[in-house]
Amino acid sequence: MLFLLSPAKSLDYETPIDPSLASTEPAFIEQAHVLMQALKQQTPSQLAALMGISDKLATLNVERNHAWSPRFTPDNSRQAVMAFNGDVYEGLQAGTLDDVALDWAQHHLVILSGLYGALRPLDLLQPYRLEMGTRFPVGKAENLYQYWREPLSAYLLQRLQAQAAPVIVNLASNEYFKAVDTKRLKARVIECVFQDEKAGQYKIISFLAKRARGLMARFAIEQRIEHPDALLGFSSEGYRFDEQASTADQLVFKRKESDRV
Repeated sequence: MLFLLSPAKSLDYETPIDPSLASTEPAFIEQAHVLMQALKQQTPSQLAALMGISDKLATLNVERNHAWSPRFTPDNSRQAVMAFNGDVYEGLQAGTLDDVALDWAQHHLVILSGLYGALRPLDLLQPYRLEMGTRFPVGKAENLYQYWREPLSAYLLQRLQAQAAPVIVNLASNEYFKAVDTKRLKARVIECVFQDEKAGQYKIISFLAKRARGLMARFAIEQRIEHPDALLGFSSEGYRFDEQASTADQLVFKRKESDRV
């Protein structure tokens, strides 16, 4: 089984990490380099318009783009799972996983990325901002979906062939999962849906659902999950599997308002 996650916009390169932590290089450095060469042509005002971000953020990311190098070192990068710092990664809490758990994650977890295509947890990551949904034409590709669909799908197909069960558990957002050609993979795709009770009704609350995706990824890592049925036991932070609301390939987990911390 492969578990897919989205990246995070927020990055953390300040919190100390174990200097002996293993690291690997991303699979698509060449493709990322092509994208970054194009990004380096963008001025702060152009980048602000392209990404819909503030002038301050645009200036920061122009600086990041010009500092980016196809050579990854401990000085200019850190492991992806330690660098991403959004709601998903607050749920995952990768910094508290031991080496054995991280090694399992390395073989079962894939982080989709607008710049890097696909990242393993321990792949080195240089600071960047490029969301998959950005309408950024490069070469013959009109957007990042076209740019990544073939290499990303081929990569996931290869990774699936090394798994005991050819199953993808999608914990990524629609924005990122749209880059995957699921027909080419010919694999079972399981979606996990997380709903929280609010005013007596269950609904998807974005930041809580993102955190829950990270919690599910951590659950899978800690339990070394290799079969879809084991996902039903997920109960982190008060979530429970709802069989009646679920289908075979869409697993719904609900949490009562009283169980939310």
